[in-house]
Amino acid sequence: MFDRLGAIERRYDDLTAEMARPEVSGDYEKLQAIAKERASIEQVVALYREWKANGRALDDARAMLSERDPQLAALAREEFDTLTTARAALESDLKRALVPKDPRDDRDVIVEIRAGTGGDEAALFAADLYRMYTRYADRRGWTVELLSLNEIGIGGIKEVVFEVRGTGAYSRLKYESGVHRVQRVPATEAQGRIHTSTATVAVLPEAEEVEVDINESELRIDIFHSGGAGGQNVNKVATAVRITHLPTGIVVVCQDERSQLKNRVKAMAVLRARLLDQKQSAQAEEIAGTRKQQVGGAERSEKIRTYNFPQDRLTDHRIGLTLHNLPRIMDGEIDGIIDAVSAHEQARALEQADGQGPRPPGRSEALAR
Repeated sequence: MFDRLGAIERRYDDLTAEMARPEVSGDYEKLQAIAKERASIEQVVALYREWKANGRALDDARAMLSERDPQLAALAREEFDTLTTARAALESDLKRALVPKDPRDDRDVIVEIRAGTGGDEAALFAADLYRMYTRYADRRGWTVELLSLNEIGIGGIKEVVFEVRGTGAYSRLKYESGVHRVQRVPATEAQGRIHTSTATVAVLPEAEEVEVDINESELRIDIFHSGGAGGQNVNKVATAVRITHLPTGIVVVCQDERSQLKNRVKAMAVLRARLLDQKQSAQAEEIAGTRKQQVGGAERSEKIRTYNFPQDRLTDHRIGLTLHNLPRIMDGEIDGIIDAVSAHEQARALEQADGQGPRPPGRSEALAR
């Protein structure tokens, strides 16, 4: 680990020197790229330098432990113990900082929610999840833009696709991918029986055009009249867009805008996100997971989370987390759930890093022994 930290520190110094060169400072794009890389390792370097300073201070305190003056020796022991405790905390922080970050974490996302098993009740639950995520986005100051919506008459949603724009959107919402299960008494249930239904959530990081090569000749684009509410324009003007990517069979429909051009732009954004997800899944299935793994088959057994309304209980089955107060959760207060799942994933990554083998002790640690 410490060989790696030394290499990162040298790279940081090289980047700092590079930014000071006149030919670089005059090239905005190159300067931005260097500054971005430097910023990405700045925290690690700062922690590593603090760790090294701690080691030097430990050496000094260790040398003072043999002082004949009892007061000085006691002060040295107190200092040594304080520095040893701080060192353990610094090493823990360094391990966390070295856990590889998902380069897509700061991206905007496209979220797809679909009703699964359970008929109309599943569609109503999909609508509840859509509201939960839009409320969560509002709480974080993110922007939500509806891309496609397929409703049923009782207020349920068969399918909704929307974009969430904001700092760290993917880093937070990526943990929501999977099958969500609800247990409650539907409003239409006369005998008060509890029903179990599901909805699927897929969270896709938005793709940049350079990441996905889309050949226009491999697209079939259909224009048709929008369905659902929307005024006279829905019936008179064909603005809805359906794009089929022929090589993969992926179909994207966008009909929310009254402009055919805007619908096409949105549909292409969704298509790029799905193709990027497919591409990255094939390259690194163990990291990204495939889209099929994200949403499963919407069966009741393929669940990541259960919302039990009669018992006012939410259970995240991935980490064994149980929370109460479903009304607040469904109103978008889901940071606690996301924090817990994120911490679990980080702990697992740290365990994997620790499994790479023991590191050589530093000079200060050898003196401490």
